[in-house]
Amino acid sequence: MSTKNNKTHARYYILFMITLVLTLATGDRATLSVAGPEMQKELGISAVEIGYLFSAFSWAYVISMTPAGWVADKIGSKRAMFLGILLWSVMTVLMGLVSYITFVVPALLILRFLLGVCESPVGPSAGRIIAAWFPSQERGVAGAIFNSAQYASLAIFTPLMAWLCHAFGWDHVFIVMGVIGIVIAFCWSKFFHVPTKHPGINNEEMEYLKEGGALVELDTVPSIKDERKRAGLQEIAQLFKSRMLIGIFIGQYCISAITWFFMTWFPIYLVKERGMSILQAGFMASVPAICGLVGGILSGFFSDWLLRKTNNLSLARKVPITIGLTMSASMILCNYVGSEALVMFLMSAAFFGKGFGSLGWAVVADTAPKEIIGTTGGLFNSLGNIAGIVTPVVIGYILQETNSFANALVFVGTHGIIAVCSYWFIVGKIERLKIAPREGATALQKREV
Repeated sequence: MSTKNNKTHARYYILFMITLVLTLATGDRATLSVAGPEMQKELGISAVEIGYLFSAFSWAYVISMTPAGWVADKIGSKRAMFLGILLWSVMTVLMGLVSYITFVVPALLILRFLLGVCESPVGPSAGRIIAAWFPSQERGVAGAIFNSAQYASLAIFTPLMAWLCHAFGWDHVFIVMGVIGIVIAFCWSKFFHVPTKHPGINNEEMEYLKEGGALVELDTVPSIKDERKRAGLQEIAQLFKSRMLIGIFIGQYCISAITWFFMTWFPIYLVKERGMSILQAGFMASVPAICGLVGGILSGFFSDWLLRKTNNLSLARKVPITIGLTMSASMILCNYVGSEALVMFLMSAAFFGKGFGSLGWAVVADTAPKEIIGTTGGLFNSLGNIAGIVTPVVIGYILQETNSFANALVFVGTHGIIAVCSYWFIVGKIERLKIAPREGATALQKREV
């Protein structure tokens, strides 16, 4: 009985920390969307060039994500996350100084690429942390709260960045955000701990985590036995043989396409298509983000409630995904309304739905092979963020050809419907994938796997 009544809640502080890190990461990758209009005026950057600058981050993010997951599996989440936060914050500060050099666009391309490389440990490390710190019955809420950081970021940092841009100039957006990140990096190094080493966890909470399937030993120093089970090409190949994971990857790509629209072109849409000032757009963009935050948190509670009621993990994850991502397609209706208030209502509904349907990290924690959770999470995030390469550039070309966002909204909104179809017709039953032993493994190794 004591395990239920007297346990500590150290896991909630850890959840706050990883959510804060993702909030910062999302803010830093969105700096260009806020500073972009002023940079275009001052530095003569075209819409297509802005599209490629948005895309450069995702090229690096996609390329680096799976290696970052391997690094997280190898050195642990604490060190991987610290190095990532510190280095990407330095890259952000440097972007605020590009006006002092001659080749502005090439420099920004390089820095945006490096930003993507340095942010890549966040997802895989967080996936490992959620798996280690949360039992199965709490992962829906934990994953949803973590994922909601992207909406909290847009709600918190977009107005701040818009004010900085308006009051001091676009360069201050990058410099201030970078300095905030450097401070958070050292706070992470001091206050983050794995379950077995956390000073604030008691035996009751530890037993509660173990009984619920939390992988509490995940981020401890690996033994020789564990090293034999690290991800290799054979293990990664098995991930691609899983129809369930393929469907999850497709769904994440579609969800990411919607995310990247809001993180890149949405403030510019409000300025160019709806005639708002950059200051107005910064504050108005926070309204849908707040709705996304609410939807993201509610989905976790709803999913875990549904799991307790039905004892059906597949249903508990798929129902919120279906409701939310169907709602996200409502952004297409903005093409048929003229009222600013109606546009914000529809965008808010779309962002709420996107948040409500974003249970991807909870699904990864539920399904990834326990030996390679970081690598699986990295692959999941990497493939999903290919949308970050494609979506900004496609929208840039649509704008160049049509001088309108109408087709862009159709392009983005349709992704929600595709994601729903993937979860119902491809994924099948949601359960943890078991990795088959390598050829030539001993009987002991096969039992360990």
